[in-house]
Amino acid sequence: MKETDREAVATAVQRVAGMLQRPDQLDKVEQYRRREARKKASVEARLKAAIQSQLDGVRTGLSQLHNALNDVKDIQQSLADVSKDWRQSINTIESLKDVKDAVVQHSQLAAAVENLKNIFSVPEIVRETQDLIEQGALLQAHRKLMDLECSRDGLMYEQYRMDSGNTRDMTLIHGYFGSTQGLSDELAKQLWMVLQRSLVTVRRDPTLLVSVVRIIEREEKIDRRILDRKKQTGFVPPGRPKNWKEKMFTILERTVTTRIEGTQADTRESDKMWLVRHLEIIRKYVLDDLIVAKNLMVQCFPPHYEIFKNLLSMYHQALSTRMQELASEDLEANEIVSLLTWVLNTYTSTEMMRNVELAPEVDVSTLEPLLSPHVVSELLDTYMSTLTSNIIAWLRKALETDKKDWVKETEPEADQDGYYQTTLPAIVFQMFEQNLQVAAQISEDLKTKVLVLCLQQMNSFLSRYKDEAQLYKEEHLRNRQHPQCYVQYMIAIINNCQTFKESIVSLKRKYLKNEVEEGVSLSQPNMDGILDAIAKDGCSGLLEEVFLDLEQHLNELMTKKWLLGSNAVDIICVTVEDYFNDFAKIKKLYKKRMTAEAHRRVVVEYLRAVMQKRISFRSPEERKEGAEKMVREAEQLRFLFRKLASGFGEDVDGCCDSIVAVAEVIKLTDPSLLYLEVSTLVSKYPDIRDDHIGALLAVRGDTSRDMKQTIMETLEQGPAQASPSYMPLFKDIVVPSLNVAKLLK
Repeated sequence: MKETDREAVATAVQRVAGMLQRPDQLDKVEQYRRREARKKASVEARLKAAIQSQLDGVRTGLSQLHNALNDVKDIQQSLADVSKDWRQSINTIESLKDVKDAVVQHSQLAAAVENLKNIFSVPEIVRETQDLIEQGALLQAHRKLMDLECSRDGLMYEQYRMDSGNTRDMTLIHGYFGSTQGLSDELAKQLWMVLQRSLVTVRRDPTLLVSVVRIIEREEKIDRRILDRKKQTGFVPPGRPKNWKEKMFTILERTVTTRIEGTQADTRESDKMWLVRHLEIIRKYVLDDLIVAKNLMVQCFPPHYEIFKNLLSMYHQALSTRMQELASEDLEANEIVSLLTWVLNTYTSTEMMRNVELAPEVDVSTLEPLLSPHVVSELLDTYMSTLTSNIIAWLRKALETDKKDWVKETEPEADQDGYYQTTLPAIVFQMFEQNLQVAAQISEDLKTKVLVLCLQQMNSFLSRYKDEAQLYKEEHLRNRQHPQCYVQYMIAIINNCQTFKESIVSLKRKYLKNEVEEGVSLSQPNMDGILDAIAKDGCSGLLEEVFLDLEQHLNELMTKKWLLGSNAVDIICVTVEDYFNDFAKIKKLYKKRMTAEAHRRVVVEYLRAVMQKRISFRSPEERKEGAEKMVREAEQLRFLFRKLASGFGEDVDGCCDSIVAVAEVIKLTDPSLLYLEVSTLVSKYPDIRDDHIGALLAVRGDTSRDMKQTIMETLEQGPAQASPSYMPLFKDIVVPSLNVAKLLK
């Protein structure tokens, strides 16, 4: 209290200090005092009223507690009186047992009397019910069946109440109504038959299906009522609960399964396309059935049955089971493709579950996969393994077929541009294209895997192709008369290399859509190198054919016969031009290379003839005549190869200039200028060696040993440097020793 008083005083002081902060406020002290006195009186009045109210409440509460205590005492006394009366009446209650038994017996007799008419007419009702079932009047038959079951169940229930252990009477009642269960089973059989044909029935006679559903609903209500009574009494009539609704869904599920399984009309032995036909029939049947269920069947069933949702689930499960069965069979590669395409694409496409007529009830995103990822993976592994074996076999067969064409006596076909070709590239890439199109139907990942596989096998195939082309060339060289069209088919083989290159690029561009996939393709072996090697080897083989025919005439060059007027170069030019007329059906890229190689090789052979020292000029006149003949023949060759290279933009002067340069050394009349001329020759052709210079000076026939030595030593002091664009001509020319030269003479 002291603390409270101190706080009150402090508050008052603070309040007074707030009122008297200025001198002019002292005049209002009396006014402030009266105002505070009024406030105090008001607070005291409210406090007194509150205390008085609390006191009145306490007084009322005490009065009510006192009244409650009196009431409790009265109730206690009344309970004591009731307990006393109950104890006194126990004996009286026990004496009423006979009355109780009489009441139960009366109840049973009342039930018997109530069902007496039905009891006596049971055989007649059974016959009528049987007739109605046979006539298809299912609702009426079920009504009579319910009457029979109601009479039987009522009598059995009363017997159960009177004496649940009296099995004899229960058996007697059950036996009397024995036909009832048979009628129930017969009616159920009719219901299940209607449900099995429900998709047909709902179109022809929907009222029949509605009747079946109504009967099932009645039985469900009876089942629920009996189960509720069982909780109270423990009594359940025979054959209950029937659970016809549950059986109905079981029948529908079995019907769906049978319908799916029954769509296989063919086997692999009778029809190679059996699986495609089977899957297409399934697609059509399932789509039609679900559309009928959505538009018609839902109108025949109560909403809480969710008949369409349940049927959709049944069809999906049946399809999943069927697809698992098909996947477990020993399927061929094309059958695996058909199955996976159907499962992964067709099933969820607009041709089936995304069909507009099923929307929006069918949500494809909520459907579980028909095949598990593990099974799909196993099928894909099997497919890739089988496809690998098939591609290897197909490529081997295609190559064998192409090889048979190589020995034909008729020329190969030409493409639209007139270039020789065989059907091999078209066959190979048509096969690749077909497999890639099939793989793309399944998934992008499989498409990429198949493309990688094709590129891998293409690489191996090209290696075999190269070996076979090499053997083809070698066999021809052993007997140049066979095969008759060797040149034409070798041209076709060379042209095929370009076709293969273009087809590979086209295949990658078409089936690789992004940079990641491009990385996959780049990781494959580089087939361009193999194709270039095949083409190069083929071109070399054709040129070998040319130079075998030129060999005799090339051997005439730089001989006495040549100097006396041989027309060897004329024959060489005619022969080369004749061959290159045949080579006109080589594609430009390879023809350009062949022309350049033929040009170089003819010049090299000409220079080799010089370096073999087949002739040694004995006078300035012979040297002049021989040199001028060399220049004329160089111009002949230049004209020939300019003609052959027209349209290629090739520089054909460089090689032929080497013959002219060598001729200038031979033609030189002043030996003192020989060093300068040889130096010029070496600067132009840095790959020329000392033995070449020695052979060239020997052909001149007028150079002393000392002069040769001086020229050689001087040239060795400053070897020439070759330009990056220089094509070596003398590098492969071997100069024979002196003895060999004499033998050649």
